[in-house]
Amino acid sequence: MAANENMKQPRLASTASSLTALPEHETALPKDLSTTHVAHPITPPEEQGRNSINLPPLQHTTEGGSPQDTTATDDSRTPQISPMQSSALPPLNYTLRTRKRSIAFFWTLILIDCIGVPIGLYFGLWYGLHVHGKMSANAVFSISTGCLGGVSIVEYFVRFWRLFKKGSTCRVLHARRWYLDWFHWNFSAAWFFIMCELIIGTVFDDPPIRVLAMPVASLLFWFSFQLLVEETLRHLKKPAPIRISSVSKGSPMRPGIYSIIEDVVAVDGSGGQTYRAELNARFEASHLFRQMLDRLSFFWAFGALGAAVATTILVWTLERDAAYVVGWVLPFLWAGVWATATIPYVQRCLRHEKEMWNRPKV
Repeated sequence: MAANENMKQPRLASTASSLTALPEHETALPKDLSTTHVAHPITPPEEQGRNSINLPPLQHTTEGGSPQDTTATDDSRTPQISPMQSSALPPLNYTLRTRKRSIAFFWTLILIDCIGVPIGLYFGLWYGLHVHGKMSANAVFSISTGCLGGVSIVEYFVRFWRLFKKGSTCRVLHARRWYLDWFHWNFSAAWFFIMCELIIGTVFDDPPIRVLAMPVASLLFWFSFQLLVEETLRHLKKPAPIRISSVSKGSPMRPGIYSIIEDVVAVDGSGGQTYRAELNARFEASHLFRQMLDRLSFFWAFGALGAAVATTILVWTLERDAAYVVGWVLPFLWAGVWATATIPYVQRCLRHEKEMWNRPKV
């Protein structure tokens, strides 16, 4: 477990980080940062107050780990983000360039675990043993479903420990240990629904193969539902009904994809609390950055919903073998296409943001 903590493994951060796809900045983050709101002409005055999170002063910790500010409500070491005395665009000091091998390795394991295992075991056991009367249909699907999800389960407990352990450096800013983060609770809920489908599908002597082809589509339904609810609340100017990672209850809502980026990069991508604070500073400072995340939230929400609906229709209309393959493969193909389209869009938006920020004021 300690090895997982020390390695800067991006794991799920490969997808979430691609939504910001941020290059390394030459501008270093000042060491004496203490607030998270930055005003700049690029941000309309009416937007500056509305998008602020009601966070208490961030805790500053010395190199020895002794806090200089005791106003924080948690025992975690919380980085400070300072008032930018200059007009520099608040940087996001995180890059995927040094993590390409880890990203490739992790997603190779995920694809093997979530595509290769269920499909390979199904066809191998069904046509190798079942059709010859050597294994029951229930046993075929009990084995194939029981063997999948190993990588995701390991990841689940690794990130749980990284968030919950005393002195965690990736925990949500000013949240208690038990809160974990918003992504982890959604991860838990998604796994609950998936396990229900798999259990229901394997209790029959002749398991309904179409139900057992639905777990990934169900995950997309859950993902899109969450994003659309958060975006609806945000555009209705409703305050956060509960804590959503670093957005405390009662604070203005942020784009639905904001918390996914924050949590995945901070925990799975080893960006830590420093990244959480930097992302908050960038969001508050730049109207164009907020606009980009808002558009990406709708892009991924409606994309996930469309992919889930298409997968469901195909699973329940195609021939059973084809339906099983489509149910496990199509959602991942969609995710690959969406991520590929997202990266250049984000890079283009960030270049435009930088140009507008550095444009001479008349």
